[in-house]
Amino acid sequence: MQKRLSDSVADDIMSMIAIEKRFNPGEKLPNENELSEELHISRTTLREAIRILVTNGVLEIRRGRGTFVKEDLDVNNVEHLSFLADAKINARDLYEMRLIFEPEAAFYATLRASDAEIKRIVEYGKEIERKINHNEDRTEVEQQFHQSIMKATHNEFMEKLMPVIYQAINKGVILSTKRELAIKDTINDHKMIMEFMESRNPEGAKSAMRIHILHAMNELGIV
Repeated sequence: MQKRLSDSVADDIMSMIAIEKRFNPGEKLPNENELSEELHISRTTLREAIRILVTNGVLEIRRGRGTFVKEDLDVNNVEHLSFLADAKINARDLYEMRLIFEPEAAFYATLRASDAEIKRIVEYGKEIERKINHNEDRTEVEQQFHQSIMKATHNEFMEKLMPVIYQAINKGVILSTKRELAIKDTINDHKMIMEFMESRNPEGAKSAMRIHILHAMNELGIV
């Protein structure tokens, strides 16, 4: 299903807020003319995109003053991106983003992580396996596993990608719950990533993360 242009524009504005951090909670967006020119769209399309974001609690229109990011918006909380989860962002696009960034993140995390950070990553990995074996929801701990790897890169920009990574993880967990092979590979792939990180083998960790994401894409039918 193809996205409407206004949905794509809403995604672009959301990225400016949540990922690029161009506009913080409470800050005003550029005026209609400036923003429509920057995004190469009509003002009508921009208004529709803003309406989508207002409806989903991201923006607010203050009469006579302009459009503002909501004061109470928590840009680190992935629930605020949940409206992007349907046809507006598909799983393949999200997983391609993971494929571009996460193997390199695993490489640098293996080089730079403290022993305590490696230990935390391993603990999250073991908790994911425990939750899978007990048929419990693993979404949150899966997010923590990948976030702890991103944090261990000690690269501030990597953390700004987490809303995108979270959204992909959420989709992957939902799509894999009834696929036994996908769940089995998740456990094995995580073990492989953790073993390479513990032995401080950055190339191995990078390859293992790439294999993990490709496995998921293949088994979820989104290659």
